Amino acid sequence: MIYDFEQNELIYNNFLSPKKILQLIKICEENSIYYSIYTQDSIITKSLNYNVLFYYQENANKLDNKKTNIHLVQNIYEYIENRLEEDYIKMTICDDNNIIFQSIINKIKKVKAIDVLDVGHMSRKIIKTGTKQTMVEYFYTEVSNQNVDKWTALSYLINKLGINSEEVMTIGDNINDQTMLENAGLGVAMANSAPYIQKMAKVVTASNNEDGVAKAIEQYALS
Repeated sequence: MIYDFEQNELIYNNFLSPKKILQLIKICEENSIYYSIYTQDSIITKSLNYNVLFYYQENANKLDNKKTNIHLVQNIYEYIENRLEEDYIKMTICDDNNIIFQSIINKIKKVKAIDVLDVGHMSRKIIKTGTKQTMVEYFYTEVSNQNVDKWTALSYLINKLGINSEEVMTIGDNINDQTMLENAGLGVAMANSAPYIQKMAKVVTASNNEDGVAKAIEQYALS
């Protein structure tokens, strides 16, 4: 999804249909695996776990207008049924047991006209509570509409702006950033990302907690 804030309009999207979302929810519910659904302005989930717990903790350090909107819903299937006009960007699925995780992913991959992010490593997030830091590790994937990834969206924008991919800098810290880290003129990985993510990038900047994004922009884009 690409939004033009200057023109106040959405210029690129490739959303999952509500029908497809309901199909995916049914599989997850039948197999008791943790999932979250992303809309344009919120994350819909049953509880604060895995990646959503990370976003929740990050909210404590953000201004109100910058916080991730997390909507806790017990009956997500019914909730989506009543919101068929909503735009659904993706679904994330997480579990800390690889056997269970891979079993569900195999079932999800049988659904037509979707893309399932192939992940061979565990995701790692640092959860901060006061002065205490806790490392959370889990298996993670994203389910999106077919032919959806960050580089595809960026390619659309590159063509629209009439620039070369060599002029583009991308910054990422997760497996879903792989295509843009590898294809941009300068792919920058965050220091808090896993070692295999850092290998995808050309350079590594400081961590999220050390203003790594700002430092990368200052060093590579504004210098």
